[in-house]
Amino acid sequence: MSDLQTLHSTDWGHVDTAARNRVLRNTYWLLALSLLPTVLGAWLGVATGITRSLSGGVGLIVFMAGAFGFMFAIEKTKNSAAGVPVLLAFTFFMGLMLSRMIAMVLGFKNGSELIMTAFAGTAGVFFVMASLASTIKRDLSGMSKWLMVGALAIMIGGIINVFVGSTVGMMVISVMAIGIFSAYMLYDLKQIIDGGETNYISATLALYLDIFNVFQSLLALLGIMGGEKD
Repeated sequence: MSDLQTLHSTDWGHVDTAARNRVLRNTYWLLALSLLPTVLGAWLGVATGITRSLSGGVGLIVFMAGAFGFMFAIEKTKNSAAGVPVLLAFTFFMGLMLSRMIAMVLGFKNGSELIMTAFAGTAGVFFVMASLASTIKRDLSGMSKWLMVGALAIMIGGIINVFVGSTVGMMVISVMAIGIFSAYMLYDLKQIIDGGETNYISATLALYLDIFNVFQSLLALLGIMGGEKD
């Protein structure tokens, strides 16, 4: 390889690394920002009880329509100035949808402690997955199809359990979701670090969904197993 070729290769390697670091940095910033509308939506839902009537099939339809509608809009606007506001509107919606479960957990004597435990547990999972993603050298792209199958199984199981209302079923689904979406977190972070994901809005959406599902599942599990009634 000539000196010119070597220099050219080195420059491109530097640019590539800089671009990946920029995507990762922007993703972390936007992910942190996205938690604010989520908290606001959850607080508003608990304070007003606006989602109290969204139970059973009605709640499922509203959630599915809203979530998939927003995700479609985010995909369409991710390369424009509207991408960030649409993503933040989605996280507000998700906080609103989460408020019903939070209100139920707050009905326990130790509800606040359970919420903080779920938050701390989710933060711990993220820290571990981020550490693993930065140290694992192996390509993890092969995980995607298995994770997708797992996520679909959880979604189908969750839909069925909405109508069945099984506590044991809810526990099984929650444990599965914690495992699958923790692995998804590792996969999505590795994709960003390796340059497989170059759009920070798409990257933020993926990680947000991972975090949301782990937190919601932990909270459901803690509520079932550790909720103390007055």
